[in-house]
Amino acid sequence: MTILDIGSTPPDFTLPRDGGGTITLSGLRGKPVILYFYPKDDTSGCTQEAIEFSGLRPQFEKLGAKVIGMSPDPVKKHDKFKTKHDLKVDLVADEDKAIIEAYGLWVEKSMYGRKYMGVERTTYLIDSAGKIAKIWNKVKVPGHAAEVLEATKALEA
Repeated sequence: MTILDIGSTPPDFTLPRDGGGTITLSGLRGKPVILYFYPKDDTSGCTQEAIEFSGLRPQFEKLGAKVIGMSPDPVKKHDKFKTKHDLKVDLVADEDKAIIEAYGLWVEKSMYGRKYMGVERTTYLIDSAGKIAKIWNKVKVPGHAAEVLEATKALEA
């Protein structure tokens, strides 16, 4: 596992996306990318996060930025999630968790005393040169998308 830090190049990927087709991270060079990892479609925190990013999509687009959410859920589940909540962000499926693990985000978690493996909610802001500009670990959802938008605006300054 690579330790990812500000200024490093994140692991590349080509993954299936909602609605069909694939997204390749390196294919997005030349524009900022917001890559957020979340545990599961249609759970309260993940839904709120996706709705907040979707609501700010026009502002991200004005900056030329692409917002991508990644979870281990399959594409069909992403499609249902997107339709149900009218989401405007791209969702990619990492069903075998290879990319999530490459980013170091498949971790042991604990809830109500029970330990289990899951995705650590994390967001990366990747600049137009393909380098990590900012990392948010163990994201608290309320207001997070707006904070990411401000950091994306700061890339332009």
